[in-house]
Formats: sequence, C-alpha cells, structure tokens
Amino acid sequence: MTSSEDPATEARETLSRLHAVQRDFYAGGADHRLRELLADDVVWYVPGRNRIAGRYEGIDQVMAYFGRRRELASRTFVMRASEILVGEGDHVAALTEGRATLGGVERHWWTVGLYRIRDGLIAACWLLPLDIDEFDRIWR
Repeated sequence: MTSSEDPATEARETLSRLHAVQRDFYAGGADHRLRELLADDVVWYVPGRNRIAGRYEGIDQVMAYFGRRRELASRTFVMRASEILVGEGDHVAALTEGRATLGGVERHWWTVGLYRIRDGLIAACWLLPLDIDEFDRIWR
C-alpha cells in the first residue's frame, strides 16, 4: 500500500512536511515552501485574547499571520510535534510543543493542532492551547 492509498500515512506525511517548512520559515527562511502546502482557501483559527488570536481566511491572511508570529518571536519560534492522532477521515491532530523568546524571556507552551487535509494540502487548522491563560500571557 502506498501513502496515496493510506489516508493515515498521507496525513502524517503532510503534517510532517508542514512542520518542517514552518521550522525553516520561522527561523527566517523564504515563504514559498510553506505556501505550497496550504490550500488557497485555507482557514486558520487561533483562540484567545492576544496579539495572534483570530480567524485567518485565505492563503495571504494565513501567511501574514505566520509572518507576524515569526516577527513577534524574533525568529526564535520553534515547534515540535510529539504525538499525532490520525483517523480514516481528512483530519489529523498533533500535540505540539512551542518555544520562543518573547520580550527577552524564553517561553514554552503546548497546543493541539487539529488540521483538515484536502488533496494533500492543509485546508484548515484549529489551534487548541492546553493552557489558554498561559498562551494569552505568552502572546500578549
């Protein structure tokens, strides 16, 4: 069975590619590899009451959100997925550790990213911080 025949393997591979290109982008790399993994009509949801919270619709808004996060963290933002939950549908969840230096202080948090994958591209993400109050303090 190839990955194109196995939705779980395809979802896992797509998410792995996303996290790899995000690491490069957040360190200051070009955005074209990240754009290539996003559907044109991608939607990204970030909860809370902080500088990055919001609903971002379309590839340009989502890329602007990524750029804002990169700048706020002065290119120190790093993500590491530790556990991935994949079913037989088009969603995948990843427990992810985030680290960044914000305002001269190294910060650390955990989120679950719930992603919708369509045609091998990220079509949506719902970011779910495990501690929303801490997440708001970090990104205020």
